[in-house]
Amino acid sequence: MVSKNTRPTVADIRAMKGRGQKFSMLYVTSLEEAAAADAAGVDMLSIEGRFFSPEMREAAGRCFVQVGLPYGPAGNLVTAEDYLKTAYHFMRIGGDCFYCAASLDIQKTLCDNAVPVVAHVGLIPSQCTWTGGFKAVGRTAESARAVWDHVKRLETIGCFGAELEVVPDRIAELITRSTPMIMLGMGAGPHADAQYLFSEDVLGHTSGHKPRHAKTYRNFAAELERLQRERIAAYREFISDVKTGTYPEPQHVVSIADEELAAFRAPLGL
Repeated sequence: MVSKNTRPTVADIRAMKGRGQKFSMLYVTSLEEAAAADAAGVDMLSIEGRFFSPEMREAAGRCFVQVGLPYGPAGNLVTAEDYLKTAYHFMRIGGDCFYCAASLDIQKTLCDNAVPVVAHVGLIPSQCTWTGGFKAVGRTAESARAVWDHVKRLETIGCFGAELEVVPDRIAELITRSTPMIMLGMGAGPHADAQYLFSEDVLGHTSGHKPRHAKTYRNFAAELERLQRERIAAYREFISDVKTGTYPEPQHVVSIADEELAAFRAPLGL
């Protein structure tokens, strides 16, 4: 069992899969979301490298954190050395595993250097032009076999896990129980090791397309809209106060004694 005062290790996560334990996983982008996930008891977080910092690691508390290494078009990592240097940087901050959707040889370089790698199979957004766009993958025997073969190649090079995105539930079940890797399911049915959602979907303030597998638990959109209206109203009141001289008031300024002001003005002839 994992201590209540420490976050899980890779070995702990593997042991949890061995016991058939399911994980909760959220994609978060802010300190507030990370801290809330920790307080709620979320098992795993996915945090893009651009958002990951020592402060984010502290906010995440006991959560096991996957740090995203930006794939080619989404970042400036190109070579295996680029990816390895970046992974080591985030390991020093406290990343627990590292998302990498680059080529097998780059993923293998990371694995060979004991970096816990989470790959991506099924619908891979950054590469979806090859599978027909943003749609399910694995709905035919041929397509499902391609996903299966991809998983087996990842096993061979030593990956720790893989995001399993938008594949049929029964294919996901067969894959999950047939691999030692941790399968992080996003739209892959109930049998993946983890159920992975974006915080913005859970909180109901998704911008743009909301995927079929997303579930909303709170309506933050209305509250955020209300806060924006209040923000604009407050700014307008501030502008009005400046124009009318209502702000600043005496309590907002620093005073000076009359004699000190006189001593300052006298030699200046003011």
